[in-house]
Amino acid sequence: MDWENLGIRSLLSDPLAVQVLGLTALILVSWIALVIARRILVVGIRLVVSRSAAQWDDRLVDSRLFIRLAHLAPALVIYYGTGAIPGLDETIETLLQRLAVAAIVLVVALSVSAFINAMNDIYAGLAAYRSRPIKGYLQLLKIALGVVAAVVIVATLFDKSPLIFLSGLGAMTAVLLLVFRDTILSLVASVQLTSNEMIRVGDWIEMPQYGADGDVIDIALHTVKVQNWDKTIATIPTHKLIEDSFKNWRGMSQAGGRRIKRAIYIDLNTIRFLEPDEIERFGRYKLLQDYIERKRLEVDSHNDSRADRDINANLRRLTNVGTFRAYVVNHLRSHPRIHENMTLMVRQLEPTPHGLPIEVYCFTNVTDWGEYEDIQSDLLDHLLAVAPDFGLRAFQSPSGADLSALGTH
Repeated sequence: MDWENLGIRSLLSDPLAVQVLGLTALILVSWIALVIARRILVVGIRLVVSRSAAQWDDRLVDSRLFIRLAHLAPALVIYYGTGAIPGLDETIETLLQRLAVAAIVLVVALSVSAFINAMNDIYAGLAAYRSRPIKGYLQLLKIALGVVAAVVIVATLFDKSPLIFLSGLGAMTAVLLLVFRDTILSLVASVQLTSNEMIRVGDWIEMPQYGADGDVIDIALHTVKVQNWDKTIATIPTHKLIEDSFKNWRGMSQAGGRRIKRAIYIDLNTIRFLEPDEIERFGRYKLLQDYIERKRLEVDSHNDSRADRDINANLRRLTNVGTFRAYVVNHLRSHPRIHENMTLMVRQLEPTPHGLPIEVYCFTNVTDWGEYEDIQSDLLDHLLAVAPDFGLRAFQSPSGADLSALGTH
C-alpha cells in the first residue's frame, strides 16, 4: 500500500487542511513577492540613480519612497490570491481582501508622504527658494492625507462608504477644533510669516522669552528651531512668533553694516579750557589740523568783536572735551572698517553720577560677529588710551585699589 500517496489524498480531502495549506502558500508567495520587489526593484532603482548626475532622484531614494512602494507587492498578492485558494471560507476571504485593501491604502499614503518629504528636500536644495520654506504647508498636506487615509481604511474594514464617516465629522467639528487648535494657529502663523517675509531660514533672531538668540535652522508647521550661539537648540511654537515680539537681524545683514553704540564716561573734574600751548600741540595732530585751524578762526573772529574781552566768561575758548570729540569723529571717518555712508556721530549725553557720557554712534562695514567685536574693541581701546592726551580721565567707580591708594597719602 502506498502510504505516502494515501496520506496526501487524505490531507487534500480535508477542507480545513486545504485552506491552511492554501493560506500558508499565499503567505509564502507574498513574502517572496516582497523579497523580489525589494531586491530587484529597489536595488535596481538605486543602481540607476547612483549613475545619474541629477540630485532629485537621490532625494527620492533617500526618502525611502521605493522601499515603501515595494510593500504593495505582498498586499496585491494577498488581495488577488485569496480567490485562488480552493474551498476558502467566504468570510475569511472577504476579511483578507479587506485587510489587503487597507494595507494598500496605508502603503500608498506612506509612499505619498515620502514623496512629499522628497519634494521638500528638493525645494530646500534650490538656492533661490532656500529662504522661503514650504515645509509647514507640506506638513499640513500630510496631515490631511493621513486623515483621508484613516477614513478610507476604517471604511474599508467595516465595508462602509467613506462618505458616511465624513458626514459624521460635522458633528465633531468642535472636538476637531479643540484637538487641532495648535495646528490651525500654526497654519495661520506660517502663512503670515511666509507671506510677509517676517522670518527665513538663516535669519538671526532674538526672542529672550523662549531662550532664543541665534540662527533659524528650520521652519515647520508647529515649531521654528533656532540654533543659539552656544550651539543649543531653542524650539519656538510657530504661532508664538505672531503673538509675541521678536527681533530679526536680517536688516543689519542686508544693509552691510552693524551698529556700534558705546559710551565713554569722562570724569567731570577733568573737563577744562585748553591752554595756548595745548592748542599748538593739537594743531600738529593730523586728525585735528583742519579742526584747530577752523576753530581758531571762529574763536578769534568772535573774541575780536567783543568790547569786554577782559571778562573770560564773555570769550569763546576751546575745551579739551570738545577737541576730544572732534578727534574721535575724524578718527572714525578715517577708519577703514567704519561704514562711510551710514550714520556717524560722537555726541554728549546727559551727565550722570558716573560722569559725562561721550557716545560713539557709527556702523562697521562688516557684519560678521567676530570681526565686528574686534573692530569695536580696538576702537574703544584706542579712545580710552588717547583720552589722557587731552587731559581727560575716564570715570570708574572707586575700587579697593583706589581706596587703598588714598590711604597711603
